[in-house]
Amino acid sequence: MPHVYILECADNTFYVGSTRNLQRRLEEHQSGQGSKYTGSRLPVRLAWAQEHERIDEAYAMEKRLQGWSHAKRETLVTHGFEGVRGWSARSRRAAGRGTKPDSPSTNSANA
Repeated sequence: MPHVYILECADNTFYVGSTRNLQRRLEEHQSGQGSKYTGSRLPVRLAWAQEHERIDEAYAMEKRLQGWSHAKRETLVTHGFEGVRGWSARSRRAAGRGTKPDSPSTNSANA
């Protein structure tokens, strides 16, 4: 089944990809053959994955996630889609760069 996935690299960055065979692709990344980016940031670990019916759906989600900030990807990894609900660029700009709009740190200046 097609998957979109997020790898956490040794330098704490995230790599987003999609594949038809998740296990094979993870083995390629771990061996240094997956991509130039992950090959220079080993070891990597699977942080998140989502199965799709079709590869074009997985690829579209990959492109969507690639446009997200590190903070938003990290929130997805730890809290799922519920954690990033309402996290738009407009609300981040209004609340403070890189933070989720309803996070406590966002409103600390107003407390």
